[in-house]
Amino acid sequence: MIIAIMQPYFFPYIGYWQLIHAADRFVLLDDVQYMRHGWINRNRILKPDGGWQYISMPLKKHGVTESIKNMQADPNEQWKELIIRQLAHYKRKARYFYETNEIVRDALFGNIHQGIANINFSIIKKLCTCLNLKTEIIISSEQNFDYTNIGDAGEWALRIAEQMGATEYINPAAGAALFDRGKFALSNIKLSFLKSKEIVYSQPGVFEPFLSIIDVLMFNGIEGANKLLKAYSIGPGDKLEIDREA
Repeated sequence: MIIAIMQPYFFPYIGYWQLIHAADRFVLLDDVQYMRHGWINRNRILKPDGGWQYISMPLKKHGVTESIKNMQADPNEQWKELIIRQLAHYKRKARYFYETNEIVRDALFGNIHQGIANINFSIIKKLCTCLNLKTEIIISSEQNFDYTNIGDAGEWALRIAEQMGATEYINPAAGAALFDRGKFALSNIKLSFLKSKEIVYSQPGVFEPFLSIIDVLMFNGIEGANKLLKAYSIGPGDKLEIDREA
């Protein structure tokens, strides 16, 4: 079984979905500390006049060391309407505006949760269905994982992989330095890294990379997004030899 682990991001970029595509089971790691200025409650889309802007989910007041699993969205749901209004300018320029706008609206307003981990879980599940991704998505805090004696950032993944009976763990290539290959080898778990190929598609003006999956869907639709999902390589980190584009 191949697993991947990421924190629960808000309408994440295409590389996140490639990781889901590569895995059999995908763990949303929500029992770690929430970090400000990350991707848990915000992401990026195009601005009407060029460049990018944030879409965001405002949060209730919380302590500085609060874990993601305990974070709550602001109960005033006007932020959902604001996001829909922020998408309106795509109507003039994006071929797949109507279908994408409906997907986002359903993901936002069909969501009954207040906890940000569960909100993002629901959004990710919705989009997995749209993208025909069959990967099982689970939330770490619901699994009763044992995190005893974790000494560094890379060991979170190792301990979860061990307890899930994984044969392979895949991480984004940018994080390769966090992991100790020897520790994974001792547990008979293959350690692999995913590297996206260059993702470029037809946006108006200067191309803005690494935007939310919303932008990808606006300009590529479901079929085009599915092709981009497969544009990555997987390997041991120093040599990413397994081509998943086909």
